[in-house]
Amino acid sequence: MAPTNQQAKAARVKLLAGGKAPKARVSRYLKGREAKLLEGPRISLLLKGIRCSQNMGVVLKDMRSTLAPHCKLLNKNNAIVPFDTAGQQSLEFLSTKNDATVFLMASTNKKRPNNLTLGRTFDSQILDMAELGIMRYKSLSDYGGTVPKKRIGSKPMMLFVGDLWTNDGDCTKLQNMLIDLYKGDVTKKLYSAGLDHIMVFTSVLGPNDKPIIHQRTYHCKLKKNPRAPTGTPLPFLTPCGPDMDFSVRRTQMAAPDLWKASLKQPQGAAKKKNKNSSTNIFGERIGRLHLEKQDLDARQGKKVKALRRAEKIDKQEEKDAVEAELAGETEQLGAEFKQTYGFEEVDTDKRRNKFVKKK
Repeated sequence: MAPTNQQAKAARVKLLAGGKAPKARVSRYLKGREAKLLEGPRISLLLKGIRCSQNMGVVLKDMRSTLAPHCKLLNKNNAIVPFDTAGQQSLEFLSTKNDATVFLMASTNKKRPNNLTLGRTFDSQILDMAELGIMRYKSLSDYGGTVPKKRIGSKPMMLFVGDLWTNDGDCTKLQNMLIDLYKGDVTKKLYSAGLDHIMVFTSVLGPNDKPIIHQRTYHCKLKKNPRAPTGTPLPFLTPCGPDMDFSVRRTQMAAPDLWKASLKQPQGAAKKKNKNSSTNIFGERIGRLHLEKQDLDARQGKKVKALRRAEKIDKQEEKDAVEAELAGETEQLGAEFKQTYGFEEVDTDKRRNKFVKKK
């Protein structure tokens, strides 16, 4: 049994004040309540209201069989009115004490017979709730012992049929709540042989424009396809229950700021996006790498004799070209000088050099 909120709060205050360490039971509880990068499966809390008929008790037992092992069933009646402030505080206390984030409360009264309240909590406070009125119910025992049942802990395949799931805001939130209720363990991969049941939710408009949901559960058995023996197997469905038809009576959805806070994910949980990467038809991964431009001129390497000779020839050709260009410019300047003054310009440098040699 988890410690009470007062014990947990007192232990936190002592730790912050530098006091004594809490008891081992309280320490384990506080460690389990710490924020985790990857959360485990959601625990569902099943409880009874002020008055609960025998039929609604059967509903809770069937829900325990469907949600096992991630659920807890409380057998005693609780004086809780979910849509009142005091009732919500009681639900928050019981959810925190049993470490549950989803709750189902069954009750019956004259105004709302066969009432089932589905709700979720976030950060130990009520996030959203929906009050469902069960109009028709077919339990697991009604199908008898010959019908195959789902395995404990198996994940369901869920199918939502109808336009209300996308067009109606309350039905969209209700769809999200049903997925949180039935999804079970968090897995990265699925084995096709482990998919043994499917749940179908069909939404239609009932009287007074209120949505009515038809829930049907089928056992799924995979058999070999005779037309394609090596392909995907064929599923054969058998009704196995529980089946119910319920209407949406009242809803209390989360405030926008609280809903936004509940959707926030830690940075480490989000997968990094692979840029410049794709997969071709053969399953090969193709990527593009961006590198800095290499300076090949600054790289030094061993030069072979042929390269050194070629470099020497290039330098000589470049030098000859420069000298030829200078000679052409000198000749042109001499022609212009002769045209201007009527005689050729005397090269003083050549004359001086000649005089030095003769001397």
